[in-house]
Amino acid sequence: MSSGHYKHGFWSVLAALLWNWSIMILKFIGFSLSGSWTLFSEAIHSLADLLNQSLLLVGIKSSWRAANSTFSYGFGKERFLWALISACWIFFLGAGVTLYHGVEGILDPHPVALWKFTIIALVTAFVVEGFTFFIAVRELRRHDRESSRKKVLRDGDPVVLAVVYEDGIAVLWVLVAMLSLGLYHITKNPLRDSAGSLVVWVLLAVMAIFLIAKNRAFLLGKAIPHDIKEEIIEMLEADPIIDKVLDFKSSILDFNSYHIKCEIECNGTALMKELGKHNFFRNEYEEVKDDYQAFLEFCIDFTGRLPRLIGTRIDVVEAEIKKKFPQVKHIDLEIN
Repeated sequence: MSSGHYKHGFWSVLAALLWNWSIMILKFIGFSLSGSWTLFSEAIHSLADLLNQSLLLVGIKSSWRAANSTFSYGFGKERFLWALISACWIFFLGAGVTLYHGVEGILDPHPVALWKFTIIALVTAFVVEGFTFFIAVRELRRHDRESSRKKVLRDGDPVVLAVVYEDGIAVLWVLVAMLSLGLYHITKNPLRDSAGSLVVWVLLAVMAIFLIAKNRAFLLGKAIPHDIKEEIIEMLEADPIIDKVLDFKSSILDFNSYHIKCEIECNGTALMKELGKHNFFRNEYEEVKDDYQAFLEFCIDFTGRLPRLIGTRIDVVEAEIKKKFPQVKHIDLEIN
């Protein structure tokens, strides 16, 4: 396990996990003092985030296990599995409980007590959630600084993306809570507070559905980014002995770990010309030019050596691809 693999995703999730403990406690204390359903939704959200980030850490740790005879390509997809479970957790626990209490607040409204501690809890939450959001965004961008924001959000590590979305929406949630309590303070209408809780529910549910869909795609074997696919095909077809690439398939095994498989049409003429440039046949020719039986034996022997020569050339091509794209861990090239 490389240090880069260890660090990516781990530190942003761990930071969010540790900070969420204190934020969750502050929000629950604030709710107990004020009775605000919006603040209760915030506290439930922090609890859901805490459990969610614990699941993400389980996924990261599980994905580090080495390949074995049962799982030849390793356990990288454990990252996506646990991220999917955590997203379901957000949807059913976070969004479900938030919706329940938001509706309850509308059906049975009650006054909200505005304590200074409540405001302090919200401001503290805003600062901390903003800090962990910054850490996650920085880690996400560090992997590929040259890519557009859209590409990073599409192809980035789903574990880090989960933290980015959770903490980003958490910052927005705090603003919603402040706005809801501010409107209540102005209008004295408890429904303003409950409405804030329902806004939190919508944001939570949308985020969870998005993360579920994203991790589902990885578990089903999402293909590598299209631009990388095109570059790999271009590299293959640029080699003299490869006429054409057929039936290109790929899948993402783990963050920054790709598997590609394709069939190629081999150009035997180009291979023979390449061998001729290096005087591959000169010594053999001198030995067999006056002996037909020796010539036949050479042809039979060369027929057995030819697949190994092609295999050696394919190994060179694979090494070039892996050098340019280190994330390509497994390549299967088959001669059509």
